[in-house]
Amino acid sequence: MKKLMIAAMIGALSTTMLTVATDAAAADTATTTTKKAVAKRPEPRRLVKRKANPVKEAKVDPIPEGSEKWSCKDGLAFEMKGDMKRDQIVTVHWANKNYNLPREATTTGADRFHDAATGMDLVVIPTKAMLFQDKDSSRLADECKTVAMEQGAPAATQSNAINKTGN
Repeated sequence: MKKLMIAAMIGALSTTMLTVATDAAAADTATTTTKKAVAKRPEPRRLVKRKANPVKEAKVDPIPEGSEKWSCKDGLAFEMKGDMKRDQIVTVHWANKNYNLPREATTTGADRFHDAATGMDLVVIPTKAMLFQDKDSSRLADECKTVAMEQGAPAATQSNAINKTGN
């Protein structure tokens, strides 16, 4: 009978111990699961202001001093520095960039300044100027005139200067 009693006590104790151990393991697993869920949550992103990258920023050239404004159709305009009567290179300021355009000989009497590297092409006739981009065959600006031209004066071109001295 002693043996039976000891066996019953051991059985009861082992069941209690097993229940306590199982409860403790379950609580530990729940805590671990909760901790893992918290640990998996990503931290909120913080906005970081970056310094401007000068390579990626668009280059903006200043308008050349002493340049003359040419107002064009559709509210467009460009600035030009140089004397078309005598200079072999003029500087055109268009779309925040300066373009050095060398003179090209023409058979029509128009003054043409063209830079093959950039594709910029300025053609000036006595009544107006036109600015082209020959890389994509587009006309950037048309009917461009200086203030003097808007008042009736012809463009100050090389061909006009030759015609005046020849008369």
